[in-house]
Amino acid sequence: MYHRRFAKANGGFFVFTKTRGGQVILWYTMRMNFFDAAVLGLIEGLTEFLPVSSTGHLILAGHLLGIPDTDFLKTFEIAIQAGAIGAVIVLYWKSFLNLEITKRVLVGFVPTALIGFALYRLIKTYLLGNEYVVLAALAVGGVALIVFERLHKESAEATDDISRMSYGQAVGIGLFQSIAVIPGVSRSGASILGGLLLGLRRTATVEYSFLLAVPTMGAATALDLFKSYALFSAGDALALVVGFVTAFVVALVVIQFFLRFVRTQTFISFGVYRVLAAAAFFLFLM
Repeated sequence: MYHRRFAKANGGFFVFTKTRGGQVILWYTMRMNFFDAAVLGLIEGLTEFLPVSSTGHLILAGHLLGIPDTDFLKTFEIAIQAGAIGAVIVLYWKSFLNLEITKRVLVGFVPTALIGFALYRLIKTYLLGNEYVVLAALAVGGVALIVFERLHKESAEATDDISRMSYGQAVGIGLFQSIAVIPGVSRSGASILGGLLLGLRRTATVEYSFLLAVPTMGAATALDLFKSYALFSAGDALALVVGFVTAFVVALVVIQFFLRFVRTQTFISFGVYRVLAAAAFFLFLM
C-alpha cells in the first residue's frame, strides 16, 4: 500500500510517498506550463525519427526553457514519446498485421529491452539530464554519420523487404539501437546505421526503425510511468496530454517527409547539423 500527499510550494508540489514498510520518499515536481509542454512535444515529434537524438534535444531544450531538472521532467520527456509511437501505429498499422514483419520487430526489440531494463537506474540517475553527455554524443554521432556515408556502398543484394530480412539482422539492429540508451546518440540514427551495415536498403532500414520504435518506446514509456506515476499531479497530467498530442501531430508529418528524403539523399546533412548543434550548445553552456 502506498500513501501519497501533496504540499504546494512555489508553484509546484512536494510529493510525500509512504510505503508499506514505513519508508518516506520525497520528490519535488514543478508544474509545467502548456507552452513548455507544447514546445517539448514539438521537439519530440520533429526529432524522434530523424538521426539527431530526440532525447538529447529535449534535455537541451529543457535547459534553455529554464525548466527545473527534476525526475518529473525526465519522466515527461520519456512519456511524450507515446505521441510519436501513435503516429507510427496510425501510418503503419497494416505492417503490424503481417506476422513475418511483427516477428522481426519483436526479435529486434529484445536486445534493447534487456539492456535498457538492466541499466534503467543508471540511465535515469546519471545520463538523462546531463548536457555534456548529450553534447559529446551529438558530436561523435554526427562525425560517425558523415564518415559512414563517405565509406558506405550499398550492395546490389541488399534486402529491401522487412518481411524477408534475417533474424540475425534483426538482432544486430536491436544491438545497435541499444547504444541509444546514451542520450544524444539517437535511437533512429543507431538503428538505421545498423541496418545499412547489416545489408538492408535505405528505405527498408528506415521503415524498420519506425516499426522498431513502437515496442522500444512503448516499453520505455510504460516502465517509466509505472515507476514514476507518483510524480504527476492533475495539472502535470494535462501538460502531458498537450505534449503527447503535439508530438503525435508533428511526427505524422515528419515520418512521411523523412521516408521521401532518404530515397534521394544521404545522412550527411544530419551529421553536419549534429556537429554544429553540439558546438553551438557547448558555447551557450560555457
